[in-house]
Parts: sequence; C-alpha cells; structure tokens
Amino acid sequence: QVQLVESGGGLVQPGGSLRLSCAASGSIFMFNAVNWYRQAPGKEREWVAGISSGGVRNYADSVLGRFTISRDDAGKLVYLQMNSLKPEDTAVYYCNLRDPYGNYWGQGTQVTVSS
Repeated sequence: QVQLVESGGGLVQPGGSLRLSCAASGSIFMFNAVNWYRQAPGKEREWVAGISSGGVRNYADSVLGRFTISRDDAGKLVYLQMNSLKPEDTAVYYCNLRDPYGNYWGQGTQVTVSS
C-alpha cells in the first residue's frame, strides 16, 4: 500500500515562496511519475506539475516559470518549490502517484496566499 504525506503548506503573502514536500513510504518515486494537483474552494481539482520516473518535468501554464518540481536522489521525496505566489494559488495541494495497482493521493496541505 502506497502512502503519501504532504507537508509545507501555510499562509504566505503575495510574492512570497513556499516549498511543499511529498513523502512516500518507500523509494517509489524513482520508478513512477508523480504529480501535484490543487483544489481551490468551489473549484475542481486541477493538475499543477509532474515529474516522470526519468526526471522529465511538466507544468500547467498557470504556474510555468514560478513553480519547480523536483525529486530527491533516494526517490522518497518530491518537492514543489513555489515562488512569486499569487492569491489565485490558494488551494489545497495534493501529491498523486499512479502505478499498475492503484491511484494514490495524500491528505493534502493548505496553501493560502493573502496579505
């Protein structure tokens, strides 16, 4: 059973930065793509960024140039570095992994961008 745990959310002013982390129960991130999603109040969950098992990174247009997804060498942590945050980035952020056995989500971490 894959377990994902997000952390690093909080309250930040517009223009500020946060780094989110997604921790896995094993070194599974070396073998599977990992994605970050977010869900704002009253809106559908949307894809934010992803990193493949080979290290290829992709971003939603709304965060391109501001957010960076990365992975540690052990394959146990995936990060989402968020810079130049805007109020519209406010949402619960989720880590997601899919493998042949399931589709796994963390519990989410709240990011609030407000002055």
